[in-house]
Amino acid sequence: MPTDITISTINGQDPFDIYVCDSGITVCYYIDTINSGDLPYTFQVPIVYSNLTSFNIKVVDDNNCPIDQIVIV
Repeated sequence: MPTDITISTINGQDPFDIYVCDSGITVCYYIDTINSGDLPYTFQVPIVYSNLTSFNIKVVDDNNCPIDQIVIV
């Protein structure tokens, strides 16, 4: 069953690149580039992570500043 993630708020400079990574942030998959006006933003976790119980959402803003959040499902 797919896992949906919703990003409600992001601090930083538009636009934001969204990635889903394993919990150790060794492998990341690009999801999309969004702006603050796109929030809330919902996406499905890639199928390669469907069996994981936790993963990392990595957001990189326009200043190349990473914003990380660990999600536990």
